[in-house]
Amino acid sequence: MTDQTHPRPGPGRAPLSQDRVAGLTLIAISGLALWASSDLAMGTLRFIGPGMMPKLLATLVGVTGVILLALSFLKPGEAMSSIPLRGPVCVLAGILAFALTVQTVGFAVAAPLLALLAGLADKDMRWLELLGFAAFMTVGCILVFKVGLSLPIPVLIIPGIIQY
Repeated sequence: MTDQTHPRPGPGRAPLSQDRVAGLTLIAISGLALWASSDLAMGTLRFIGPGMMPKLLATLVGVTGVILLALSFLKPGEAMSSIPLRGPVCVLAGILAFALTVQTVGFAVAAPLLALLAGLADKDMRWLELLGFAAFMTVGCILVFKVGLSLPIPVLIIPGIIQY
């Protein structure tokens, strides 16, 4: 008798569950973070160095990934379907657009651009809500970062006319 809820993979095919993919992803992120922070000094518990927190967090993420990966072999999980790319692509596009525009046109243009592009990740997105969110977050971030913290970020740049 076979279990219909979790069909066995065909010959030569390893089962690919969501838990297994998540565990492997966390392990990969942990490895990347450990490699990126490898040149930072750890310090001691009394005199914490700049590498202690990144390495500690990367290690915890890696241990979580190993646990998730081990559990995925003990209990069959939900099979991995196709990976939806809309979300990551839209969020990455928003981050790149912000990075490329914040110094050239200012925060008042770059922040709503980020919010709008990242908001496209949701299939059920409503334009009016997204525009309101973008406006609210832009004003809030300008108040926090420019006014409250006095960070030297340009708010609006129109070449030859205005730069604030």
